[in-house]
Amino acid sequence: MLAVPLVNAKGERLGQVEIDPASLGGTVRPRLIKQAIVAYLDHQRQRSARTKGRSDVEGSTRKIYRQKGTGNARAGTIRTPIRRGGGRAFAKRVPGAAVELPKKMRRLARNSAILAKIESECVLVLDELQCSEPKTAPFAAMLSALGAHKGCLVALGSYDGNIYRSGRNIPKTEIRVFDELSAYEVMLRPKVIFTRPAFERLTSRTAVEESS
Repeated sequence: MLAVPLVNAKGERLGQVEIDPASLGGTVRPRLIKQAIVAYLDHQRQRSARTKGRSDVEGSTRKIYRQKGTGNARAGTIRTPIRRGGGRAFAKRVPGAAVELPKKMRRLARNSAILAKIESECVLVLDELQCSEPKTAPFAAMLSALGAHKGCLVALGSYDGNIYRSGRNIPKTEIRVFDELSAYEVMLRPKVIFTRPAFERLTSRTAVEESS
């Protein structure tokens, strides 16, 4: 069993919670994590860059004038990139379909990334996180107390608007609902902070995934 520190908002250690590494895949899979990150970043592309090559522009394919006897340099179609109105050389084409990764692989990659963070002692479980109103200063002070001011991912059990608005302006801080987490987001920041409901969701979800 792996032990994860349980802390309060002041950074005081209250104890620890345990999780079975087998529920997170047993071992860290670097290749799978990389594959998931590449697929995630590929899906962020807009895929709209496109320019017209010589085969896309309007114009005849007839040779402009004969090959010899005119005194001019040899020339072919008016669509050539060196002529006005011609196509672009090395035109941009619409990229192919996005890299797809099966759901089970994405899930295993996320769990493997979490396991890597736990083994590196970069994961904390926050006993209680409440924000009665959106306030950035108290949230930033809490991150400093937890040693996460250099960058962290805060995983919530469910969406909370006050918490999200309190932390969204803090640099290098991501706030996500656990069900929406990806391997990329887990590996992006040096520290991962789970709220207690999010960590319980992790353990219950992995148990369900193992049985299915």
